[in-house]
Amino acid sequence: MTGETPRTSDRRTPPGRPLANRHRVLRRRVVLAGFAVLGVGLVARASYVQVFDHAFYRGQGDARQLRTVAIPAHRGNLLDRNGEPLAISTPIQTLWGEPSKLLAEPSAVRETARLVGLDPEALLAKVNRAAARGSEFVYLKRHVPPTRMREVAARMAELGAGSVSVQREYRRYYPSGGSAAHVVGFTDIDDRGREGLEMAYDDWLAGVPGKRRVVRDRTGREITGTDVIENAVPGKDLQLALDKRLQYFAARALTEAGRRHEAESASAVVMDVVTGEVLAMANFPSYNPNDLGDRRGGRQRNRALTDVFEPGSTMKPFTIAAALESGDFVPGDIVHTSPGHYDIGKYRISDPTDYGWLDLRAIVRKSSNVGISKIATQLDPEGMWSVFDRFGFGHPPGSEFPGEVAGYFNHPTLWHRVEQASVSYGYGISVSALQLARAYAAIANDGILPPISFLAQEGPVEAADENAVRAGSDAAQTTGKPVGRRVLATDIAAEIRAMMESVVADGTGHRARVPGYRVAGKTGTSHRSQSGGYAEDRYVSVFAGFAPASDPRIATVVVVNDPKAGEHFGSVVAAPLFADIMSHALRLDGIEPDDADGKVIETALRAERS
Repeated sequence: MTGETPRTSDRRTPPGRPLANRHRVLRRRVVLAGFAVLGVGLVARASYVQVFDHAFYRGQGDARQLRTVAIPAHRGNLLDRNGEPLAISTPIQTLWGEPSKLLAEPSAVRETARLVGLDPEALLAKVNRAAARGSEFVYLKRHVPPTRMREVAARMAELGAGSVSVQREYRRYYPSGGSAAHVVGFTDIDDRGREGLEMAYDDWLAGVPGKRRVVRDRTGREITGTDVIENAVPGKDLQLALDKRLQYFAARALTEAGRRHEAESASAVVMDVVTGEVLAMANFPSYNPNDLGDRRGGRQRNRALTDVFEPGSTMKPFTIAAALESGDFVPGDIVHTSPGHYDIGKYRISDPTDYGWLDLRAIVRKSSNVGISKIATQLDPEGMWSVFDRFGFGHPPGSEFPGEVAGYFNHPTLWHRVEQASVSYGYGISVSALQLARAYAAIANDGILPPISFLAQEGPVEAADENAVRAGSDAAQTTGKPVGRRVLATDIAAEIRAMMESVVADGTGHRARVPGYRVAGKTGTSHRSQSGGYAEDRYVSVFAGFAPASDPRIATVVVVNDPKAGEHFGSVVAAPLFADIMSHALRLDGIEPDDADGKVIETALRAERS
C-alpha cells in the first residue's frame, strides 16, 4: 500500500558500527591481558629474587654499602735501659677518598689541597690518574696534624661534601730527636722501619693490622661500624741497652767537639765491658728523625759501624799482647829506638824524638813507632795476625745492626816486612769505632771478647775456658746466656791494662784523665788515606780506653775525622772528648771512684819520674 509506514524491524544499522565495537573490546582485552602478564612476570621475578636469588642480591647490596676497613696495629715502643721512651707511635689522621666520588666534587678536592698545603690542580690530577686506573682508593694527604684536620672537617661540612674520608693511622715520634737518631733509626710513612733498630727489629715492632666491616651511605661516609673480622695485634716493645741520658751527653759533647775542631765527622761508642751492651753510640753530624726533610745527604748513616778508618797507635796494645803471648818478650825487655827512626828498605818509620832505650811499657806510654815496629818484625807473622784476628779485626762485629762492616785486615801470607811493621802501629788495617770499642772491652774484661748487644741484657756473659785462649775457641755454652769468647790470657790482659793506665797517668793520654778515677787508654793519630797514598794535611784523631782501671766497667772509643781548626793529634783532639763522655758514663752508672784522692796517679807519676 502506497504511503504505509515501514516496520521497526525493517530499519537497517549504519554500515561499520558493529565492527568498531568489536575492535575496542579486543584492544581492551589485549591491554588487560598484557598488564596481567606483566603483573604475573613481576610477581614471579620478585618471588625469584626474594626466594631463589636472595643471597646474590643481598651480597650486591652489601658490596655497595659494606666495606672492609683495616684496623691499624700500634707499633711497639723502643725504650732505653731504664724504660724511657726512644720511639713511640701516636694516632694521626689521613685524608683519602674514592676517585669517582672525588671527581664528582672537584671543589672539595681543591679546598682540601689548599688547607693541607698541596697544589690543588696537582692533587686533582692525581685523583684523575687514580680514576683512570680504575682505583677505588686514593690518598689525598697522609698524617695530617690535628689542628689542620679540624679545619678540613669544618670546611667540608660547610661545602656539604662527602667525598673526602678520614682514616686513622699511627705516626712515629722520637722524643730524643737527633741524639739517638743513628741507633734508633726511623720509619717511613707506612710505619715500616727504614733505618737503624727500627729496621733491624721491624717484624718484632710492627704488629699485625686487623679488619672490620663498616656501613657507608651513598656518598661514602661511614654510618656505623659493624663486626670486627680480625683484631689488630699490637707490636711488642723493645728495651734497648742505650741509656737515654748518656746518649744525650755523648751526642752533645761530640757535636761541640766536632764544631770546635771543624771536623768533617766524629763518632763515639760507649760499651759495657762485661755484657757487651752498647750504652751510647753517637755521630756528628746528626739529623732529626722527626723531620722528613732532614733525612738526606747521608746524614742518617751510622758512621760508628758503617765507616772504617786506620786506627793509628791504638793498635799498639794488641801488638804488645802478641809479643807477650809469643813468649819471646816480657814487659821489662828493652828496645833501642835511637836515632828516632827505623828504616825497612826504602821506608822510614819515625818517632817525634829520639827516645833511646825503652822497655815495652815505655813504648806504649810514649807511643813509639820505632819501638813497636822493631818488636813486630821479630814476631812470627801468623802468631801476630792470630791475636789481631781473635780480637775481631777483619770480621763483622755481629751486632745485627744494618750496614755494619768488617773492616780490612790482610792475611799474613800477603804481608811484607814493612806491612807487618805498619800494622803494629795502625796502618794497613782499617776498623770501625764499634770494632775498636769491643776489642778494648776485651782487654778490660780480662781477655774475654763480649758479644755486642744493642738490647738490654739481664746478666753477665759466659766466658770460654782459660785454657782455650791460644786456640781462640768460642765459649759455646748451653746456659742460654750471652756467650763471650776468650781471646787473651788473663795475666797478659792485666799487664796490657797497666801499660795503658800509665799512658793516661803520665803519657800521651794525660788529657783523658777523669777526676777521681783511674783511667786506662791509648791515643791514636793517623793520616787519612786517599787515592795513591795518604794526605799529608788530613788526619784521624782517636782515643780508646776504659775505666775504672782497677775494675773496668765501661769502654769508650772516640774518633774525630779530619779536624781542620789547627790541632789534629789524638792526644789533643780526642782525649779530652773521651774524658768528657767517660765522666758522664761513670757518674750515670753509679760507679764508685777508685782514686778519689788522686794518690794512685801521684804514686805512678813519682815512679815514672824516678
